Amino acid sequence: MEFPAWIVDRVIARQGTLHPYPRFDASRTAFVVVDLQNYYTQPGYLGECAPAGATFGKVNALASALREAGGTVVWVQTCSDGADSFWSHHHAYMLTPERSARRLLELGRSHPGFQLAPGLDVRPEDPRVVKRCYSALVPGSSSLDEVLKERGIDTVLIGGTVTNVCCESTARDAMMMNYATVMVEDALSAVTPEEHVHSLHNWMLFFGDVLSGDEIGERLRA
Repeated sequence: MEFPAWIVDRVIARQGTLHPYPRFDASRTAFVVVDLQNYYTQPGYLGECAPAGATFGKVNALASALREAGGTVVWVQTCSDGADSFWSHHHAYMLTPERSARRLLELGRSHPGFQLAPGLDVRPEDPRVVKRCYSALVPGSSSLDEVLKERGIDTVLIGGTVTNVCCESTARDAMMMNYATVMVEDALSAVTPEEHVHSLHNWMLFFGDVLSGDEIGERLRA
């Protein structure tokens, strides 16, 4: 991904280099794939992010490369069961009654919308984590932190959808919980190209690195 000169200058001034991680130790690295469920990726669902399907090939390729190198792939799914209670402000004030009801239905664990989308290379050995909120790492949302710590993970690669919502929310918390955190730009998608790019620009300025799947593969082999 090409960054504007003003971003490059500010990042280098802050940390001395544009990309701080010359290599990744696969045994301590997890590819955390966020919300590639039917609800977010398939036509007809309330939360559809139409560009998401185009990232599946990149997601599968990076997942395969990381597994082969000895790393971990984690699939994160949002579940809305009980969200009108534990996330009552969001459902009462941030959603219309119609959208709230539809989200609660289509992201319920028993609904097809909850399931991971067809076309994803999900393996039996891959951990699967269910989250309640945008971030999988905010307290009470999921067991992701425990899953990562059990495997000795200190580096998190973030893919999935939507770039500027659940993916960025999870990534920010990962960075602030002292994980080295990278947004995988071609394994992420947002509703518009502008939202995707603006999210990655802001991430690069303040939080962590942005790399493509191929650039991560090179660092896994380094």
